Amino acid sequence: MENFDATILARIQFAFTISFHIIFPAFSIGLASYLAVLEGLHLWTKKPVYIELFDFWKTIFAMSFGMGVVSGIVMSYQFGTNWSVFSDKAGPIIGPLMGYEVLSAFFLEAGFLGVMLFGRKRVGPALHFFATLMVAAGTLMSAIWILAANSWMHTPAGFAMNDKGQFVPIDWLAVIFNPSFPYRFTHMLLAAYLTTALVVGAVGAFHLLRRTAPLRAGTMFSMAMGMISVVAPLQIIAGDAHGLNTLEHQPAKVMGMEGHFESSAGGAPLILFGIPDQDRKRVDYAIEIPRASSLILKHDLNAPLAGLDTIADELEPPVEIIFFSFRVMVGLGFAMLGLGLWSLYCRWKGTLYQNRGLHRLAVAMGPAGFVAVLAGWITTEVGRQPYTVYGHLLTAQSISPISSPAVGASLVTFIIVYFLVFGAGTFYILRLMGRLPRDPDGHLGQGPIRTAGITPPPGLGDDQQQAEPIHGGAHHGA
Repeated sequence: MENFDATILARIQFAFTISFHIIFPAFSIGLASYLAVLEGLHLWTKKPVYIELFDFWKTIFAMSFGMGVVSGIVMSYQFGTNWSVFSDKAGPIIGPLMGYEVLSAFFLEAGFLGVMLFGRKRVGPALHFFATLMVAAGTLMSAIWILAANSWMHTPAGFAMNDKGQFVPIDWLAVIFNPSFPYRFTHMLLAAYLTTALVVGAVGAFHLLRRTAPLRAGTMFSMAMGMISVVAPLQIIAGDAHGLNTLEHQPAKVMGMEGHFESSAGGAPLILFGIPDQDRKRVDYAIEIPRASSLILKHDLNAPLAGLDTIADELEPPVEIIFFSFRVMVGLGFAMLGLGLWSLYCRWKGTLYQNRGLHRLAVAMGPAGFVAVLAGWITTEVGRQPYTVYGHLLTAQSISPISSPAVGASLVTFIIVYFLVFGAGTFYILRLMGRLPRDPDGHLGQGPIRTAGITPPPGLGDDQQQAEPIHGGAHHGA
């Protein structure tokens, strides 16, 4: 390990641990809201299918929540072990924000989690629903504080430097609501909802293909597809707005994402794909759409765009990484939009619950939200390099005085333990998802049941290859 740079090893270690961690909050944020919707629908309609799905998903939520907490604790320690200089200089701002997250959000979640998981038969329905809402609110508040702290590192505001070289707050509202926070919070929240909807939809589609519980599986599949149909286009719009904000405050990141090594005076091309070569300052085998990048980023085909030739080489982000991670994120986003549009077409045709091609695609797309979230965070965090606090504190200046062998040994330990512990936990969650109990009567038998305005599936017998939709003027759904 002595041959490796301690800064690179520390960055790899933090990237590895946060990559494991982020998938659990991204799932639990959306799943907590989904549980609140299920319980609210049960109280409103009195239909047992909603509370049955609530009981099914609450165990999965508890597992995800627990693994998210455990994986998050490790990252906090790294601020002291690997990034003590950053902690010293940025601690007066980052420390309170992290503390607010624990006090206002985590305590709220933890305080009501036990009631939500175990109290339905011990407290009244209204109080239990309130506890579920508080857990969902806690996950949202947690995201607010974490995104506020992280966004401040990208677009620092509301601070001054003291005589010790520390960032100190002078305007907490400017710190929290820094220029990139509204865009990044919206983008991350929609990503969490999409991630959860894709998982719920995949589980529903899996059980529809197995024909085990058509009512329960069809209800969750219908709700998930409806959510994807709404949120996927919103996410594309939010992503575009986030990109424009990034261009304003972190232009080098956008230049790297787009592969623009050279400035364009009369309209920059949109590089759909290629192989960037940062040493030679070019993109090999580029597939381009002329002037489209200027249209997207400036809303003008002829607008000039600056390139990385305007940035000092030592201040350029790692172009190869963010170029590909950005395209993975965007590609999966449009695949989600396609899944949502196909589900709308099938809903209109009355084949939402019988189209096995749609079900297979939904199962295949189940992990897509997690991959897109990871690709998005890689684009964001690697694109901030070479800074930890953008424009003010370099990553090389933030590292602890620690040796490469020490960082490398802990990195290897983390890799082994994480794959064993969280691999086993993930495997158990997948087992839980595959154990959806059969419907009590094996079929619907009571006419159509609406899920927030969406018609659920018709009953499918084990020997039926395809069932006709239940009629009565409602089979097209909403």
